[in-house]
Amino acid sequence: MAEQAEKKAGSSFFEVVVAIVQAVALALVIRTLIVQPFSIPSGSMMPTLLVGDYVLVTKWSYGYSRYSLPFSPDLFEGRVLGSEPERGDVIVFRKPSDTDVDFIKRLIGLPGDRIQMRDGVLYINGTAVPKEPDGFFTEDSGIEVPQYRETLPNGVSYITLDKTTTMADNTREFVVPDGHYFMMGDNRDNSDDSRGSVGYVPFENLVGKAQIIFFSLDGDWALKFWRWPTDLRVGRFFTWLS
Repeated sequence: MAEQAEKKAGSSFFEVVVAIVQAVALALVIRTLIVQPFSIPSGSMMPTLLVGDYVLVTKWSYGYSRYSLPFSPDLFEGRVLGSEPERGDVIVFRKPSDTDVDFIKRLIGLPGDRIQMRDGVLYINGTAVPKEPDGFFTEDSGIEVPQYRETLPNGVSYITLDKTTTMADNTREFVVPDGHYFMMGDNRDNSDDSRGSVGYVPFENLVGKAQIIFFSLDGDWALKFWRWPTDLRVGRFFTWLS
């Protein structure tokens, strides 16, 4: 009887181990090929994305590169099953100068485009992108910041912030190289993007398309669940990104 009990216990333990391994393998497949969650650590994409938002990023949207895989192994170059992104997509990518760092910005310039900021107005190929006042955004400090609605040539429309006049409001003309993209944050005065240290982003560096805000917390309290009743931003749950 004791021997049978030991065999049964050993069999149960083995089954648990197999179940755990299968669960981990399934999670890795989902994370690698299907969808990956990301948290928003900065205000560079306000008001579209706030600090404490959690977004789901679809990995299949642009195909797969080494940066689609955990630890980014140097197994192949370029993309497999590649699909071109569209202007206006909100994209997670690896910073070209530091590929260990994930960034999230909006795709503004396609290969061959000429991009420039003039007095806070975005120009694409010499034509001003329509920029219309759209109320105010209230910062955590209580300060109201002017909002503007931009509409890209392909019809994608979104809200940007433009609080003050900065050097980023007037730039040189950028010509986007083949196989690269020009990214900008919606918070135009507070975004490190292709106007600055990020530069042009290679197609290979794209991780995926941010599709939906699935969770949102006012502040960095994700593990402090006792604060959720007051800090959850339920109204942002399941918000699709444009």
